[in-house]
Amino acid sequence: GLQELEAGNFPTAVSLLQEAAGGFCSKKILAQIYTCLGCCAQRMGKPQTALQHLKRALRVDFQCLPALSHAAAVYHKLGETDAELQALTLLYEALGKNPPAAASSSPYFLMRTELLVHTPVLTSLLRYHHPSEVKYLLAQRCLLDGRVADAVEHYLDFLSLLQEGLQQQVPLDGSSALPRIPEVFLEAASALEQAGRHQDAITVCEEVISRTTDLIPRVLRVEERLEQPECSLPGAELAGGLLSQKKESLCCLAWRAAAYLHQGWAWAKLGESKEAVTQFSRCLNDLLRLQLRVSGVKPVENLQAEVEVLQKIRFLSLVGRGTQFLELGRHKEALLDFQHSLQISPGDPAAASYLVQALWKLNRKQEAAAQWQKLSQSSPGEDGQQQGQGRPLPLYLVSCLEQAMFPHSETLARSIQDYLRTAAQDISS
Repeated sequence: GLQELEAGNFPTAVSLLQEAAGGFCSKKILAQIYTCLGCCAQRMGKPQTALQHLKRALRVDFQCLPALSHAAAVYHKLGETDAELQALTLLYEALGKNPPAAASSSPYFLMRTELLVHTPVLTSLLRYHHPSEVKYLLAQRCLLDGRVADAVEHYLDFLSLLQEGLQQQVPLDGSSALPRIPEVFLEAASALEQAGRHQDAITVCEEVISRTTDLIPRVLRVEERLEQPECSLPGAELAGGLLSQKKESLCCLAWRAAAYLHQGWAWAKLGESKEAVTQFSRCLNDLLRLQLRVSGVKPVENLQAEVEVLQKIRFLSLVGRGTQFLELGRHKEALLDFQHSLQISPGDPAAASYLVQALWKLNRKQEAAAQWQKLSQSSPGEDGQQQGQGRPLPLYLVSCLEQAMFPHSETLARSIQDYLRTAAQDISS
């Protein structure tokens, strides 16, 4: 059954595993069989059947915690957040009471199923999550679902686990559910911001900035010649190493720039526009390190995701700084930032709306009205398409995107409409 599961022959695997479940075995093994059946059903696109098998596994042996983690994953796919969070909470509590290392088989039987049947797929499906991984999943899911207070609590608990030595808890084979640690810090800062704890968010971001400063080169060039050559060519291994190093540098640059971006929005929320401008400017100055070859050559495909994130951070920082320039009455500088942001993301409705506002405040009413008409004529579908372009944003940037949205202003709209009506009457007369 496990061999068929590994080969992707799920119906055959189900048939064999069901036959195995009818044989003579311990409760522990029976629970593992039902867990494998649940995973088969999930991969066959039958989530409700998968849940039935996983629940049966837990009824047979509640210590079969992988069944609980798989159930949480199924609930996540189904969009049943309450059930998913309940399963993850139970899993976290159970792992705290019964660490995986404490569970040991009876030493009296030399021929145990675990010793006779050992395949990579079984090891993968029955892997125990570490408490820190589950705590992170709880934090992430709460943040995604808008449960900000719960997310903050879980992120702070997770950061406490970091202090206890996370490297001893999480496998280093890539099977962990955890992202890179700076991303977790930035997600925690995002949760703190949304909870109104702006000073705490600034402090968390400061930790990211201080830890990444020495890891970023003065200049980062992304050019076509960095493309990895074929393995058969001499120097392929060296080029691959350079590409990996470049990718790591881009990640560090993104994390530090995002930390400045979050600090900028946090200071803005605290009403400190000058300090906010300083942080947004630091973010933009950081991104000047990145030099893209723009002469019709796209960045290396392997680095495209990192470059897109950096461009999005630059866009958000320009919009953020522009809004604070408006608050400070520095309308010309605000206009420049909004124009630059539209060069990065043409047609973005938030940047275009802020551009209209800046033009209006500069008494360039004809230009503002023309831009406003152009913006009004663009259909909501086009705006949605513009927002949805590219890859999904990292979770730590989602709150910044929401803060960059233009607040609907009835006063500005009425003023422009009155101006257009007056202009039309003047022409007709």
